[in-house]
Amino acid sequence: MNYRFYNAKILTMETTDLIEGELWVQEDKVLYVGQGGDAAAICRSLSLESILWDREIDCEGNLLMPGFKNAHTHSAMTFLRSRADDLPLAEWLNNQVFPMEAKLDGEMIYHLTRLAVLEYLTSGITSVFDMYLTPETTAKACVEMGMRCVQVGAVSGQEGFEDSLAKMEERYHTLNQLDPLHSYFIGFHAEYTCSRALLEQVAAMAHKYQAPVFAHLAETKPEVEGCKERYGVTPLQLLDSIGMFDYGGGGYHCVWMEDKDLDIMQKKQLSAVTNPASNMKLASGIAPISEYLKRGINVAIGTDGPASNNCLDMFREMFLVTGLAKLREQDAAAVDALEVLKMATVNGAKAMNLPDADVLAKGKQADIIMIDLNQPNMQPINNIPKNLVYSGSKQNVKMTMIRGKILYENGQFTKEYDVEEIYRKANEIVTDLG
Repeated sequence: MNYRFYNAKILTMETTDLIEGELWVQEDKVLYVGQGGDAAAICRSLSLESILWDREIDCEGNLLMPGFKNAHTHSAMTFLRSRADDLPLAEWLNNQVFPMEAKLDGEMIYHLTRLAVLEYLTSGITSVFDMYLTPETTAKACVEMGMRCVQVGAVSGQEGFEDSLAKMEERYHTLNQLDPLHSYFIGFHAEYTCSRALLEQVAAMAHKYQAPVFAHLAETKPEVEGCKERYGVTPLQLLDSIGMFDYGGGGYHCVWMEDKDLDIMQKKQLSAVTNPASNMKLASGIAPISEYLKRGINVAIGTDGPASNNCLDMFREMFLVTGLAKLREQDAAAVDALEVLKMATVNGAKAMNLPDADVLAKGKQADIIMIDLNQPNMQPINNIPKNLVYSGSKQNVKMTMIRGKILYENGQFTKEYDVEEIYRKANEIVTDLG
């Protein structure tokens, strides 16, 4: 379909300067961003004789911007939302999460992922970086629902959760060819759930395909201390010594980092995906965001899974990134809101290798959200980009478009979704799991 959005404020994220004008979408791509005016003249500048619109949408002065990139999540963990809360991390993970996950099958994960997709859309999230069990059914759910999804392998030696190297290599080929909305990275769960031999095999696979690798990294202090006891170095230093990140990639959480770790991240141009709500709720710590920024390290933002967060809300994550950084540094000027907005959009796209879905510009993917500025929390209009971080909320998401298709608009999901059936199925699964 072809869309003309007019009477809009546009934040392209190429810069944080606002454009007042129009945005045109042709099929799945952005065709034009600018001040609008003579449509015939614009068509000529685009080498078009004319264009027919399927819809012309008056934005009524509201904001168009790139969709948010949720750069770390476990979508199907919706089944554990508010079920295993207020527990120490080790007890939460070993006594609650792992035993319940062992009962899941692919069909359950398919349905639970569909519930997560609905929530992503209400939060203006247009791409997710997912790590979980049965990637095939996660992919099926996301592709069917129109959600852009990058998945990462979760190879692990954890009993009941073994994900073989052969299977990951097979998925690397098949899931990267599945659909334009889907891609797949080499990855492993974490250093502490893998033997050194297994980690070396993952690194060898990364070298074979000259591919980036992602994993949970330095999430907790005990994780880092345990690695030092086993190998005499931090997790990142161990992984670097075996060539794990010779072709890039990065880590999720990245809270407990030493100067040498930061040197490695800077040298290897790795991405740090911060998850402030999850790390705060599980008392894991506060990531050194200011240090990452000083060193030019790419920082993206993820919600983590809905068992540890518990909501998939990028507005809350953005506020916590800057708020917790200011507290950590004892400096109210630390981590400017404009940097945070980049993390949630452009930097996330970089971490996820989505270079055509980072900003709003001609030829880029039409992954667009509309923010309702005509609500009390967005008034008066002083500084819209900063207001998104400090005052914005999910209630301001007026529209979510992915690959040129509107999936959520004015509080309603596309008619293709049977929302009540998705809710019913999720509750049925929770009941069956006991």
